[in-house]
Amino acid sequence: MNLLSFALKNCKRSPARTWITIGAMAFAGAIMIFYASLIAGWLAAMERNAVGMDLGELQVHAQGYRDDPDLYKRIEDVETLVAALARAGFAAAPRLFSGGLAAAGNASSGVQLRGVDLDRERELTLLPRHVWQGEWLAAEDPAGAVIGRKLARILGLTVGDEVVLVAQAADGSTANELFRVRGILKSVGEGVDRSGFFLGAAAFRSLLLVPDGAHQLVVKRLDGSEGLAVATSRLARLLPACEVRNWQELQPVLARLLAMSDISLVIMLLITYVAVGILTLNTQLMNVFERIPEIGVMKALGFSPWSIFFLILTESAIQVTAAVLLALAAGLPFSFYFSANPIDFSDFVATSSTIAGVALDAKWYCVVTVDSVLLPVFFLYLIAGLSILYPAGKAALLNPLAAISHR
Repeated sequence: MNLLSFALKNCKRSPARTWITIGAMAFAGAIMIFYASLIAGWLAAMERNAVGMDLGELQVHAQGYRDDPDLYKRIEDVETLVAALARAGFAAAPRLFSGGLAAAGNASSGVQLRGVDLDRERELTLLPRHVWQGEWLAAEDPAGAVIGRKLARILGLTVGDEVVLVAQAADGSTANELFRVRGILKSVGEGVDRSGFFLGAAAFRSLLLVPDGAHQLVVKRLDGSEGLAVATSRLARLLPACEVRNWQELQPVLARLLAMSDISLVIMLLITYVAVGILTLNTQLMNVFERIPEIGVMKALGFSPWSIFFLILTESAIQVTAAVLLALAAGLPFSFYFSANPIDFSDFVATSSTIAGVALDAKWYCVVTVDSVLLPVFFLYLIAGLSILYPAGKAALLNPLAAISHR
């Protein structure tokens, strides 16, 4: 208790210096809490865009399809498989794929035809709610198509325009049909934006003469607490004749980027807090040098070197704790505000900007997590603690007689 009392009195000796130190640490702490929350929100949006818009959590293909996409390599008996997966705790939606050529006016472009199950796709992905202009596909409009944003620009199409689609049907004949642009998607990713051409599964089968089967099953865990790797292994055992991949295996670059997010945050914390540590070191050294005679008297009266050492540490701990409380009081409300009101970079970020092939959302939300709060607080204590070791050690090792006579 005497040690704490001494520490509090010493903190009050130079209030201006103490509050400048506390203010600098609090400002850095508040900024890093906000930054960590913003990065957590950005990473969550990246994962949501990759998984929720296009990839899905898991994908199932016929053996060899991913290496050599072919109209004839299909998963058979899809309805039975979907029902079996539902009983096993998975939701699934079949997809059909083919290449083709879309033309409008004097412009043409290669496209990737995608036939989707209208009901199940809506349950598994966010894509049906990601329409920029117009509407998503509907069963009552079989001639309606939804296309990617870049493809619409390449072909000069707007909602309601007609587009000719040419492809090769499953029987080897030329399939061609006139479709009407029902909707244009927001930016999803490079592949979908540039060549995505979405049709209802029934329209796809009618056009390309594919009576049954699917090229891909997009699968989602019904139990979100189940680990992705565990779910992948379990699904592979359920479907031994198929290839099963999770989104991390399908997008390894993005998976590594997300996995490295904690490391990048730690590096940013260290860079920011080094300046705070230098300030703390300088302040405490000044305190020690000003009090050398006083410390000499304390040691002469019986204070041990360890008592002096812990006294200096306690003074620093009081200042850091005050700074942490101020940082939380400033940083958390700031972060919570931007968790509901995003920072809009629409004027600075191109609409088609992508990272690892995934669309970059122009609106950034903060997501306040345990890590986004505790990591900045922990590193503030850590860096401040390391910076105080030298001043505290110097004070502890002072010779009492030399210190008393110090001028």
